[in-house]
Amino acid sequence: MILFYILLVLICCPPLFLFLIWPRRSTKEMRAPFQGRNFAHRGLHTEDKSVPENSLAAFRAAADAGYGIELDIQFSKDEQVVVFHDNTLKRVCGIDGRVDAYTYTELQEFSLCQTGEKIPLFTDVLAAVNGRVPLIVELKNGPKNTRLCERAYEILRSYQGDFCVESFSPFIVRWFKKNAPAVLRGQLSAPAREFRGELPKAVAYILANCLTNVLARPHFIAYDKTAHPFPVCAAELLGAMRVVWTVRPNDPIDKIASYNDALIFEFCRPPMKNR
Repeated sequence: MILFYILLVLICCPPLFLFLIWPRRSTKEMRAPFQGRNFAHRGLHTEDKSVPENSLAAFRAAADAGYGIELDIQFSKDEQVVVFHDNTLKRVCGIDGRVDAYTYTELQEFSLCQTGEKIPLFTDVLAAVNGRVPLIVELKNGPKNTRLCERAYEILRSYQGDFCVESFSPFIVRWFKKNAPAVLRGQLSAPAREFRGELPKAVAYILANCLTNVLARPHFIAYDKTAHPFPVCAAELLGAMRVVWTVRPNDPIDKIASYNDALIFEFCRPPMKNR
């Protein structure tokens, strides 16, 4: 109830509300590679896990099919930039430990979903895609965020292909605002209930409503496919690109695509482009 009143006060004070949620408008040139595109979530992986998520096989399959690609990057123990979603290895590799507790060489001892695929380096993924399709690169929140931003951008600056960056951490998005303003950047978010157990209730509420836009001024908001709260809708009306995740076979893909600028999907084969 307290959080409801906080939002009510913000809405009743339009200048403060607008100051908090205002996005940064992207140029036509910045949007062009991503507008109306469909992006394979963690590559074109399969539901039976024969092609695992965030694997070189999944990325090659997506690029071969012409889909854009969404992927996740984080550090290994020896600060190699690896492509992996979870903080821990349990779900995908069956190992009870954090990704950043192992060096890259040690991570190569583990398989992805009991296949022959291994956790790839970010540079290896970029080499496999080779500029064929646009990339949405999610930087995972962790203990070395600034260093990860620096290293990721160092790698991406030499990449001959279209890419944008996103994160759930507004401080990561803010780093790109300050240090790489020409790179299209996005704020990832979801309803507050999705952060339950991970964040204090007030922090979850602030992130869910993108009240951190004041820090990062994102060009786009990548939001869960559920209904967007009023502040997020307002930011979109003010010019933030609309990116939605993660659309699956039972979802009304055509309808969702009709009111979003880009769509992140898995376990289905939508058209490469919606517009």
